[in-house]
Amino acid sequence: MNFPDELLSGIDTAAIEARTVAWAEINSGSENPAGLDAMRARLAADFAAVLGVPTQAVVLPPPASREGKGERCALLFRVRPDAPRRVLLGGHFDTVFGPEHPFQQVRRDGPLLRGPGVVDMKGGLSVMLEALAAFERSPAAGRLGWTVCLNPDEEIGSPWSRPLWKQLAAGHERGILFEPAMPGGRLVRSRKGSGNFRAAIRGRAAHAGRDPHLGRNAVLAAAGLAAAFDALNGQRESVFVNVGRIHGGGALNIVPDRAELGVNVRTVRDGDEEWFAARAAELLAELDSRDGFSAEWTGEFASPPKPATPQTEAMLAEIIACGRHLGLELETGDSGGASDGNKLQAWGLPVIDNLGPRGGGLHSEDEHAVVESFAERARLTALYLWTLAGGEK
Repeated sequence: MNFPDELLSGIDTAAIEARTVAWAEINSGSENPAGLDAMRARLAADFAAVLGVPTQAVVLPPPASREGKGERCALLFRVRPDAPRRVLLGGHFDTVFGPEHPFQQVRRDGPLLRGPGVVDMKGGLSVMLEALAAFERSPAAGRLGWTVCLNPDEEIGSPWSRPLWKQLAAGHERGILFEPAMPGGRLVRSRKGSGNFRAAIRGRAAHAGRDPHLGRNAVLAAAGLAAAFDALNGQRESVFVNVGRIHGGGALNIVPDRAELGVNVRTVRDGDEEWFAARAAELLAELDSRDGFSAEWTGEFASPPKPATPQTEAMLAEIIACGRHLGLELETGDSGGASDGNKLQAWGLPVIDNLGPRGGGLHSEDEHAVVESFAERARLTALYLWTLAGGEK
């Protein structure tokens, strides 16, 4: 493969790292609108400065499930929208760490960069920017059109940006997202689907000393419901239910009349979502049938499963071939996590969604990125874009 020197020689690890540090030092937790606005402004400025392309801020109205939560904004960059081949690249700029979280600092620790979002996925966004800059320096650039979408809400299921992603899926040939690499740099072959649900349980308050028999203990009802949801595990091999939150009650001398239960559900196959919905309905109906109790059930499956398809298998083979030209022996694996790639593929766009850097500790205070992998993944992406553009023609 005779790719031009300028395609890879100008990729700058220090620049990727410096951007990652600067971006990770801006708190952009999913529920921090001010931080998300600050992050979006910085991304707009940096992408425009490096690529010299106009920025489009897309206002995202709140979905029904987030009524009253205000608008959010995504960023779009479009280059050669009339090209015969068009690729959608993207990623999210929100993190799971809000401004009140103790994990805020970024530091270099030998070969690792540690900080909130350094691998999930501000490091991935910096890799994407560097790869696009390298690709645009190549003679083949004029033959490929691309769109970048940066969204502010992936960590909470992309409720604001889902309609935008769906619109973009229809106008492109394939998609590339920059979620972190799997261990060893492996590429994701398939992903599980994911849904979040909440049960708001109501009982009846009473004096814990004088009239406990008149009360209906919502905390105990929530605990029983939690155990019932956990007992669903193993009943259907491809469904996993995690009870992730339970709280309620107040003063200890009152029989508590309110409690809340939160669950996350992972799915693999067609029919899994319907199976879980039916089991949840049975459990909630049983609770509602008990004297003095009721429950409100809300939530949705934000991401369907993302199975391997002939189209994505072909894309993986192309990327693996590019890796070999760079001295990388890339393997594939299956992930239990979901991404925006799940939704894009369900809407008909073949997607490879973890061309971000290697690292670990996602969603924890141990989050870190392997610095040498910044340039590694940028070169891999730039070379893949070059081959899609017919670089050797």
